[in-house]
Amino acid sequence: MDPHNHSQSSSSPPTVTNRPLAVLVLIAVAIWLIRSQGGCEGAGVEQSVRPGINAEFLSGTDVSKWVERFEGESREIFRHRMRIVDDADILTGQSIADVGAGTGLFTFLFAQAVGPSGTVYAVDISEEFTTLIRERAKELGLTHVVTVRNSQRSVDLPAESVDVVFICDTYHHFEYPESTLASIHKALRPGGQLLVIDFKRIEDVSRAWVLEHVRAGQEVFSDEIIAAGFEPDESPDAEYLEENYYLRFRKPHEK
Repeated sequence: MDPHNHSQSSSSPPTVTNRPLAVLVLIAVAIWLIRSQGGCEGAGVEQSVRPGINAEFLSGTDVSKWVERFEGESREIFRHRMRIVDDADILTGQSIADVGAGTGLFTFLFAQAVGPSGTVYAVDISEEFTTLIRERAKELGLTHVVTVRNSQRSVDLPAESVDVVFICDTYHHFEYPESTLASIHKALRPGGQLLVIDFKRIEDVSRAWVLEHVRAGQEVFSDEIIAAGFEPDESPDAEYLEENYYLRFRKPHEK
């Protein structure tokens, strides 16, 4: 065999032109493996605790229907809205996140409480709700009301941007409570307060709708919030609420 005649060599290494094909094959196999294991869901990402609970708020929300439901005298929260705001201990100039703002019932009350030197972030997953609030704020000349259409895993607010996070009848709608609470903890300034109002869920006591719709009661929700790094604080004495409880937590100061 002529050592100078490379065409006669049977032991030549694989040509470079074969390598891109091999890489493509490896990528295809990797993608198949990821999909076969459920994608990112199989990699430790939090899964929904109540799939589909927010379906009607994600597309084509009927705003007029919810204005009637949220802002009517038949709703306990609406009847006592002024006392709820008073018990929140809001200060002039503070920044507040109204998470699950809905039709803006509390957004505009908080806007009055903080004044033009403060900021109210109306956070909601519904484009229709955030549009409604934005239009109302414009009509009222409230330039310190900012709408945020958030994802289901985060409130989508900057780190340490708010003094208060207010969640009314919305916590039970968190499909990903661990992820959402982590984003709230990040958004709150040290010492900031987290206020939570939700339905009392008590077997053989609460209405059938509550037992079916709300996944857990006060104790479970409180444990989830504490596990997310919040400390329980003295809660408002909300004896005026029969169907709901009113809790206060704080983000600890850094030690």
